[in-house]
Amino acid sequence: MSIRKSWAALCLLGSLLLPSTASAQFNWPYKITGGKAVTEVPARPAGQESALNLAAPKMKVVLVAFVGLGMRGPSAVERWMHIPGIQVMALCDHERGRAEKCQDILRRASMPAADIYSGEDGYKELCRRKDIDLVYIAPDWKHHFLVAREAMTHGKHVAIEVPAAMNLSEIWQLIDLSEKTRLHCMMLENCCYDFFELNSLNMAQKGVFGEVLYVQGAYRHDLTPFWDAYWKKDAQDRLGWRLDYNRKFRGDIYATHGLGPVAQVLDIHRGDRMKTLVAMDTKSVNGKMHVEQMTGEKCDGFRNGDQTTTLISTENGKVIEIHHNVMTPQPYNRMYQLTGTRGFANKYPVEGYALSADELKKSGVTPSADDLSGHSYLSKTDAQALVRKYESPLVAKYEKEAKEVGGHGGMDFIMDSRLVYCLQNGLPLDIDVYDLAEWCCLAELGAISMDNGNIPVEVPDFTRGQWNSIKGYRHAYASPADEAQAAADAMAFTARLKEKGKKYWEKADRSSGKK
Repeated sequence: MSIRKSWAALCLLGSLLLPSTASAQFNWPYKITGGKAVTEVPARPAGQESALNLAAPKMKVVLVAFVGLGMRGPSAVERWMHIPGIQVMALCDHERGRAEKCQDILRRASMPAADIYSGEDGYKELCRRKDIDLVYIAPDWKHHFLVAREAMTHGKHVAIEVPAAMNLSEIWQLIDLSEKTRLHCMMLENCCYDFFELNSLNMAQKGVFGEVLYVQGAYRHDLTPFWDAYWKKDAQDRLGWRLDYNRKFRGDIYATHGLGPVAQVLDIHRGDRMKTLVAMDTKSVNGKMHVEQMTGEKCDGFRNGDQTTTLISTENGKVIEIHHNVMTPQPYNRMYQLTGTRGFANKYPVEGYALSADELKKSGVTPSADDLSGHSYLSKTDAQALVRKYESPLVAKYEKEAKEVGGHGGMDFIMDSRLVYCLQNGLPLDIDVYDLAEWCCLAELGAISMDNGNIPVEVPDFTRGQWNSIKGYRHAYASPADEAQAAADAMAFTARLKEKGKKYWEKADRSSGKK
C-alpha cells in the first residue's frame, strides 16, 4: 500500500474513533465518537422541574381557541361541539374567511360566536388574551412550534397537531417551556386512540402477549391526490407547505402515527427508553417528479427519500421499526404490530391476534378448539371473545358516541374527549411533552444517521435522567365521585351556554333582517 493510501486509511479510522463536531440540518450540534453520533443535551435550568405526571388545577370549564382552520381545524371545532363543559372563545387562521366560516359550526350547535383573528400574526394577538385556557393548534407544520411557544409564553396549555415539533431546537424549547410554566404541551396523536390500538394496549398491559419484544409502526399513505390541496401562502408558492418541506428536509418527518401507539406499549420514558437509532432512505424519484409536475421546472435536489426506514433499540433490549412513505402507490398502512413472547397483534394489512390455545386459556378466554396455534390468526369468534375480555375502558366509554361524531372513524373524538376529561378532572394528560419529543425526534436524528452513512445515533433522554422513575404507561382516571361531579358541572354549563347562544344568534338574525 502506498504512503498516500495508508495515510488516507489512517485518517478515516481516526474520524471513526475521535470526537468530531458537526451540526444537524437545523444546526443542532452533535459529535461523532467511535462511529456513533451524539446530540447535545442541554442542562435543565436551575429552578426548573420535570413535567412527568404534570397535572394542572381542575377546570370546570375549558375555554379553548383554535388556530389553523384549513384541513384539520374545522373538523376539530365540529367535534368539540359534542364535548360538554367547553366554550370556543376565538378562531384564528391566516385567511380570515376560513375562520369566519367556522362560526357556522358554532351557530349550528347553538354556541355563542367566537372572536375572529387572522393574518400572519393573528395568533399572537389571540395568545395575549386572558380568557383562554387552551390553544388547539392545527396550521401548517412550520407554525406548530411558533404558535405553541407564543401560547405557553402567555400562560396557555397547548394541544398541537402532528408533528408538533420539526427539529431538536423546537423540541427542547417546548420541554423547557412545559417544565418552567407547568403548562401542558400535548401532541394530538389520534392513532393512539384507535379502537384496535387501545384494546391491544390494554391486552399488552394485562400480559396477554407476554413480554413485547419487537414492534412496528408506519405512515404509508400515497399523497399524490393531495399534494395540490395543501395551503399555499401566495402565487410564488407553487408546491404548498407539505411537499416543500419534504423537498428541503430529510428524515422521518411524520413518524408519530406509527411510533406513538407502539411507544405506549413499550412504556417509553416510563420504565424504558429509546436508546439508539439507525435510519436509511431510498433515493427520491416520485418526490422529484411531483415538484417538476407542479412547477414545470427541473428538480435537481429533493432531500427526503421516497421511503424512509428507522430501527430503534431500547434500554431494555426491545426493537422498534418505523417506516415513512408518502410518495409511492400503496394501500394505506400504519403497520401497527406487536410481537410478544406469548402472543402477537397486527393491524395492517390483516387485522388480528395470534395466540395458542394454552395462552388463550391463560388469558381467561375459552378457545374454540384445543389445537389453536400462534402460527395462525385467531378465528373471528376467538378474536371477538378476546376483545370482549380485554376491551379498553376508553373504548367501552366512548366507542358509540365516537362512531357517531366521527373523526377518522372516531379516534379523533376520543382523543379530544380525553384531553378535556383530564383538564376538567385535574389529571396528567395521556400524551406529555416527553412523548412529543420522542415521537418527533426521528426527523432530525434520522437525517444525522443518513447524512453520515447510516451511522447509529444516540436518542437523547428528553426526561434528563428520569425515564425510569415511573413504572408503566397508564391512562389517568378520576374517582367515580369526582368524575360524576365534573361531568354534571360540564353538562350544566353547556346547557346554560346553549341558551345564551340561541339568544345570541336570534338577536344577530334580527339585526341583519333575517327571518
